Amino acid sequence: MSATLTPFSKAKAWSVHAITASGAILALLALLAVLEGRPQACLLWLGVALVVDGLDGTLARKFEVKEVLPQFDGTTLDLVIDYLTYVFIPAIFVYRFVPLPEYSALPVVGLILVSSLFCFCNVNMKSHDNYFVGFPAAWNVVAAYLFLLEFSPWTTLLGIVALAALTVTRMKFLHPFRVRQFMPLNIAVTIVWMLCCAGLIVLYPRQPLGLLVPWLLASAYFLGVCLWRTAREWWA
Repeated sequence: MSATLTPFSKAKAWSVHAITASGAILALLALLAVLEGRPQACLLWLGVALVVDGLDGTLARKFEVKEVLPQFDGTTLDLVIDYLTYVFIPAIFVYRFVPLPEYSALPVVGLILVSSLFCFCNVNMKSHDNYFVGFPAAWNVVAAYLFLLEFSPWTTLLGIVALAALTVTRMKFLHPFRVRQFMPLNIAVTIVWMLCCAGLIVLYPRQPLGLLVPWLLASAYFLGVCLWRTAREWWA
């Protein structure tokens, strides 16, 4: 069934694009926080952008934005914003605030930027059940882990290289708002993860167990789901 074209439906569709476009302002605020030496503020702005990205796709499908405004490519808009907030600014954050082995910072940032291009250009980046295929260039999330958990420089380097390599693999990564199986649980765990992560960022360097433990448990859940879904395909 085609979407009903009315002034109200067009207004709703444009409002969804406006929500997506607000990510550019959030990206600017995150970048300014980096330039001003405020890592916590940067991560919090990137977190707001992550929430916006989680909502705009749902709203776009609900309001049938593609059918109402076929002349405006919301997918391209979303990709531009996502590259800024998921990749480019987190890469600068890593360069500025995350300890790395001597002389490795620039190559590491280059690896993040270039490997992510494959993810964004990969037409097969989603499986039939809406899992990401390969690491989905979620460097904003990685930046939060690197900042809060304070790994050694070499551990950080090896972790970034491993994640970049996973970009071109068939490993499955959960999209909590698109994967239908266990969706209510996935969304609930995601909310817990985000709230705890935000609290840990605000309170850094303090790490109260009431926030750290559920954050790590939620992280373990996501990792477990990714490994389970990947292994299920191997065993099929």
